[in-house]
Amino acid sequence: MTDTTYGTRRTALVVGASRGIGLGLTERLLERGWHVVATVRSATRTPLHDLAGGGVDGLTIETVDITEADQVRALHERVAHATGLDLLLVNPGTAHDRWETVADVTPATFERVMLTNALGPMQFVERFQDLVRPTGTIAVMSSGQGSVANNTRVTGWEIYRASKAALNQLMRSYAARHPDDPRTLLLTAPGWVRTEMGGADAPLTVEASTRGVIDTIEANAGHGGLQFLDQAGATVAW
Repeated sequence: MTDTTYGTRRTALVVGASRGIGLGLTERLLERGWHVVATVRSATRTPLHDLAGGGVDGLTIETVDITEADQVRALHERVAHATGLDLLLVNPGTAHDRWETVADVTPATFERVMLTNALGPMQFVERFQDLVRPTGTIAVMSSGQGSVANNTRVTGWEIYRASKAALNQLMRSYAARHPDDPRTLLLTAPGWVRTEMGGADAPLTVEASTRGVIDTIEANAGHGGLQFLDQAGATVAW
């Protein structure tokens, strides 16, 4: 992306939009007239590229691996030339074997999940927060499984749960360090969605989940402060 602006359109940067929930979030924003800069992890063709190839208006695709600092810095330089962001929406997500617990997970798997789901997203927020307008929103995709209070039964995804809880804690630390920041800060939970991870029995389609997430983001724009909300706009217990 080179020197350009997006006129009067609201502008969103959606990180992790190649498929699934990230792609759905991009589609919902485009339907509502946003200009969306959406990222993929590599140059390999994805469903996001298919969406762009369909002639959709207002979509720019960028490539970045959020765990690679050099790539994140380079993307910041490219996006900084454009109009300020109304929404920074970071959608991290990697998983592991569902029934793998802390008793048997390898250090390599633990590091990968934590790096992708917690450290990478928050370092991305730190790098890009200066591009978000004072009236804008910084939103990070968490999960209901990141709730410590609600972790009362065995459902699997133990390391994934830990990574999302870590993400939540890091976002709260970010908010504590920026008490006078007027921007809206959101951790969003998409619900149980029919994705590769969620499985065929999940009650929510990607379209329904992402419509709710974007409704929630738009409804809270300009409110300021940090909240942990689900796709229906309800507060999720920390």
